[in-house]
Amino acid sequence: MRKVERVATRRTVNRLSSDDRISDIMAAARAAVTEKGYEKVLISDIAERAGVVEGTIYRYFENKRDLLVKVAEAWFGGALSEDSRIDSIDGTMNKLRHLAWRTLSIIRREPVLARFMLMELRPDPSYRGSPFFDLNQRFTSDALRVCKQAIASGEFHDDVSAPMLRDMLFGCIEHRTWAFLRGEGEFSIDEVADGVAKVIYRGMLAAPAAASSADRLDEITGRLEQVTQALLKKT
Repeated sequence: MRKVERVATRRTVNRLSSDDRISDIMAAARAAVTEKGYEKVLISDIAERAGVVEGTIYRYFENKRDLLVKVAEAWFGGALSEDSRIDSIDGTMNKLRHLAWRTLSIIRREPVLARFMLMELRPDPSYRGSPFFDLNQRFTSDALRVCKQAIASGEFHDDVSAPMLRDMLFGCIEHRTWAFLRGEGEFSIDEVADGVAKVIYRGMLAAPAAASSADRLDEITGRLEQVTQALLKKT
């Protein structure tokens, strides 16, 4: 009975279209990589999860790296399909914090794929000509736009470029999560998002002195009112 079931299952699998077969293999690869890490996972592990022989995988992918690249590309593309909701958020500081929080959340959810992309794919000499470069440009475009708008409106100093500020935002995030991606530490999404946003916003704010003057004026006005009230009581 078991042999008949296995044969029936295998026949059903054989009827899969190429697209469905590729989808199954990539899903199995993602599960295996998440469990074992991309360094330790083997094609045989992926084949077993997908219910196919190893040779079937090589019909669609050149090697393990090619397969994992496709998996990471699909994952990153999926993350991009999620609406950042940046236009519904008021204030530059809140926008920067939201973008940092969103990125940190993605890293938290998929640390293995994030590490694979940062350590294996981005250092590759062909990175700038790869789909990942275009995907990364799209992913970071919201931060670039927020910084450009803050500079154009006079909210931020104009002596530091928007691309530099974008790189500072994501560079801080990478540095702060590096230990976590290596499996050597933890991080708080809220704390890191707050810290990164504050560093960039306060450092770039064009008129901190004006804000301080307004605070001092309010303080002086409050004291004058107190003196006035005291004099009125005496008369």
